[in-house]
Formats: sequence, C-alpha cells, structure tokens
Amino acid sequence: MTDDDLLRYSRHLLLDDIGIEGQRRLLAAHALVVGAGGLGSPVALYLGTAGVGRITIVDNDRVDLTNLQRQIAHDLARVGMAKAESAARSIAAINPTLRVTALHERADRARLLELVADADVVVDCSDNFATRQAVNAACVAHARPLVAGAAIGFDGQLSVYDTRSPASPCYACAFPPDPAFADVACATMGVFAPLVGIIGSLQAAEALKLLLGIGTSLAGRLQMLDARTMEWTEIGVARDPACPVCAPLRRSRTAA
Repeated sequence: MTDDDLLRYSRHLLLDDIGIEGQRRLLAAHALVVGAGGLGSPVALYLGTAGVGRITIVDNDRVDLTNLQRQIAHDLARVGMAKAESAARSIAAINPTLRVTALHERADRARLLELVADADVVVDCSDNFATRQAVNAACVAHARPLVAGAAIGFDGQLSVYDTRSPASPCYACAFPPDPAFADVACATMGVFAPLVGIIGSLQAAEALKLLLGIGTSLAGRLQMLDARTMEWTEIGVARDPACPVCAPLRRSRTAA
C-alpha cells in the first residue's frame, strides 16, 4: 500500500476487523456488479470508495432523464451514455487507482458464466427475474457468493446466497425459476428514490464483508423493508434439496 492508500483508507485501517491486511484483501479482490441503475449506483460507488481493486460493471442500458431521480452514479451531462461507462467514470472521479471495467452489454447465461468465473463476489443489481436466475445459476456453477437485492415501490429485499456452504440456499431455492413470471417494472409501478440507496448500500456492505471474511452474512436470511414505516421483516430461507439449480451441482461435488 502506498502513502496515499494509507491516508485514503485510514478510517478502514482504524477498524480492528479490517486493518491493513483487510484493506489489502479488498485491493486484491474482484467484484462483479450486474446492473448500474438504482441499486448498482450505490453498490458501485461504495465498492469503489472502499478500495475493491477490480470492479466489473455490466449493463446494457443508457442513462435516461427518468433515471436521475434515484440512480446516483449518473448526472444530467451523461444522459444517453452507457450506464456502465457512466458508473465507471463516477468511481474514477473518486478513486482513480482502481481497475474498473465497463461492459455495455446484456449478459446472457453463457456470458455470465464467463464473467462470474473471474470474480470473488457477485452483486446482482438487475431489475428482471430472468437475469437474476441466470446470475444465480452462474454463481452456483462457480461457487461464488451472490449478494442479491431488489426494490420496487416502497418495498425492498436483500439476501446473500453462498453455496460454498453446504447449508446455504441459492437464489432459486428461495425463488424457484418460473418461465411465466411477470416482472414489475419501475416504469409502471414507480420506486421511492431513497429505497434503492438503502438496499444498494446494504448490498455493498454484505459484499465487502464477504471479501474481508468478517461478520455474519445474510446467507439463509431474507430481509424485507417496508419504507413507508421503515420496518424490517426477516425470514429464514432454507436450502431446497430438490432445487433444480443447485441440487445437481451439490450432488456432483459431493461425489467428487
């Protein structure tokens, strides 16, 4: 770490759970962020300010005026710019020493398998069910921890799916794949602006904890927020032994 690093990350270094060794772990880590919108904005910014050395951001959308109500990584001057590139520029403006890769593309299952394989932690900030299932499948295939969040209206949810632990469920255990599932979009339902900041910030916190190996993650616990009352509800999520996504891979790993 350089003298500038010691100054930049000094408030982390003061924490016994992080210190110099923990900060070095962050600087050596690689996080994949899927989505650079409402959730992805605070995730990308906090991972960048915290010093995650490599960050890959994948998003196929462009900045629109309607995004600026809540997507804090973007500004008026970037309307029309690829969101992944805009988020990368925002990180660089705060912490230019990091390696940030902006991918303006819709990652399909094959591409996600490739991207996830190179990451230490995956943060799903996407806004549709099919992408969430594809991200989860890639994380299960490569045994990568997944931090998943969602927000619509005044309702948010957050959990960690870490199949490195035999007892931990995957996303599909909690939300089984369903081709008939109908997504609800912000464009039709709306979303409370600070809600995505709350959920996204917590996603960043869970990702950093996983990279540092500190605390207790939300694996096996689904937290839900009603922002109207600011009340949290937590439910336990168990591994489904018949899950079509993780059960076959768990059996093959056990056999091996």
